[in-house]
Amino acid sequence: MHYHHEPPHLHLHPSACMALLIPLLVFLILHSANAQPSPGYPLSSKIRSSRFYQGYRNLWGPQHQSVSRDQSSVTVWLDRSSGSGFKSIRPYRNGYFGTSIKLQSGYTAGVNTAFYLSNNEAHPGFHDEVDIEFLGTTPGKPYTLQTNVYVRGSGDGRVIGREMRFHLWFDPTAAFHHYAILWNPDEIIFFVDDVPIRRYARKIEATFPDRPMWVYGSIWDASSWATENGKYKADYRFQPFVARFTDFKITGCSAYAPSSCRPVPASPSGYGLSARQYAAMQWAQRNHMVYDYCHDYSRDHSLTPEC
Repeated sequence: MHYHHEPPHLHLHPSACMALLIPLLVFLILHSANAQPSPGYPLSSKIRSSRFYQGYRNLWGPQHQSVSRDQSSVTVWLDRSSGSGFKSIRPYRNGYFGTSIKLQSGYTAGVNTAFYLSNNEAHPGFHDEVDIEFLGTTPGKPYTLQTNVYVRGSGDGRVIGREMRFHLWFDPTAAFHHYAILWNPDEIIFFVDDVPIRRYARKIEATFPDRPMWVYGSIWDASSWATENGKYKADYRFQPFVARFTDFKITGCSAYAPSSCRPVPASPSGYGLSARQYAAMQWAQRNHMVYDYCHDYSRDHSLTPEC
């Protein structure tokens, strides 16, 4: 004799279904917020990598800088005695300037790892500068990526910064990621792994850098302001603080190039960002921007008319 048992039917009350569904929806929303969208244009892969000494020279702290034997990478470090920096051989009047960087984990408060454009040595006290800076942190808190633009001395004397800061959607200490500045006659665009995170447009001449600049990389002690406005300082019990740079990409018009030299386009169309790039930038700013100087109402915006 065979007994046939029907499988029991599970009847969930609608409220129980919702209780199961809501955490799943929250997970999916958070995951999609964190998932990097494709910008649709791999700009960095269009530019050939160069060896370190093809584009750069040591600027300071030579004992705290090591170039790999094949010149594909450079390691710089900060300890109690010194930091280190390098500088491009040529000045540029526009171009794409990129590198892949891996940062140190653990306690790095007060440490500033920077990749930037400047003409400070040519115009001391009245210089232009375009910055990507990684501001060190304390364990359990993310690095802050700070972008900044100084124009005609706004970084000298009475400083007028144009900071936009981000907490990245990945751990910048776990692997190399590509960071770049595209500086053209009409716009400056900051990229992270080809995702544009900020576009600074030329709105009026007085707020846009147009004198030739050199490319720099450095690591230095910025304890007075870098981490939570100087609350946490560099602690040299954790030295050395190490940053690794590789995959150097420089292309554009040097200061000596003929007038026929064309700027590097940001997108396939040749000007500005494509719709997909713009959407990727909006995603980065919506989900990962933690400070925008234009929305800091404690500041005097008559000094930053582009806001």
